[in-house]
Amino acid sequence: ETFEMLIRLAENYTSTLFCNAYRNMAAEATTHVQEFFADVGLFIFGTDVSTEEFVNRFFDTLFPVVYNHVINPGLTDISLEYAECLRMARRDIRPFGNVPQKAIGQLGRSLLPSRTFLQALNLGIEVINTTDHLHFSKDCSRALLRMQYCPHCQGLTLSKPCMGYCLNVIRGCLANMAEVDLHWRGYIQSLEELSSAMSGTYDIEHVLLNFHSLVNDAVVQARINGPELSEQVKKVCGPPIRKPTQSPGCSFDQNKDNQGLKMFSRDNEETLANRRKEFISHLRLYRAFYGGLADQLCGIELAAADGLPCWNGEDVVRRY
Repeated sequence: ETFEMLIRLAENYTSTLFCNAYRNMAAEATTHVQEFFADVGLFIFGTDVSTEEFVNRFFDTLFPVVYNHVINPGLTDISLEYAECLRMARRDIRPFGNVPQKAIGQLGRSLLPSRTFLQALNLGIEVINTTDHLHFSKDCSRALLRMQYCPHCQGLTLSKPCMGYCLNVIRGCLANMAEVDLHWRGYIQSLEELSSAMSGTYDIEHVLLNFHSLVNDAVVQARINGPELSEQVKKVCGPPIRKPTQSPGCSFDQNKDNQGLKMFSRDNEETLANRRKEFISHLRLYRAFYGGLADQLCGIELAAADGLPCWNGEDVVRRY
């Protein structure tokens, strides 16, 4: 949910940029912005898409819009065929300078750890769900019966098993679970390392919430180099061919969800980085969960406290 909220917030920031600074092309640009952030979401949640491909696609589709309204504005819009020519020529003409490559680098290095992190969480859930339904052997069932219920046959309903006896039985029953311990510890360590890799310059929060700045840099660069770009475009696509329609103004509802989203961005406790740190710190407490499960079960609820009479499997004794 936090990832989804972050993507929505970054999309709103980018759409708001067009509404505020480039209102005449906002309606067209916002469609491409929505497509771009849909691709971001697909990548993070595991779909096999290329970051380089969808970043390039975004700037390819943005170029005709910028050309139409910033580089060579006219009373009417360029034709669909001319827009397609511009889209195909964008990578050769390079109207946005090195901004697309910068975006590819930033997104590639920030989205992949986040995608891996989510996949790792799903793996952890799968492990927990699998080990939540273990089938015990007949030997284990007999040992548990002897430990917990045989003293009842002698009228010793209040006696609890001795700690050493309890540990022997429960560890035997959970032998398979103990085998998970080493891998579980490694898994948590890997999550810690992955979480650390998600911070800093390539933190997904920083990259996505500043994507609108990169887009603005791209449009500004195209505007500055407008005359030179117009000449390049003429050589590749010919003079602009226009159609008798005009692009609508901004249709993006800036107020929709924005208050809640802006509050989300200001509230440090709600940031993805803080949620991640909180989660990892909680998970550390369960690093020894599988290896120490028998100790927990016997120590907390099954076995008698030290110094009290206890059941040893045959009788109640003072010491096991």
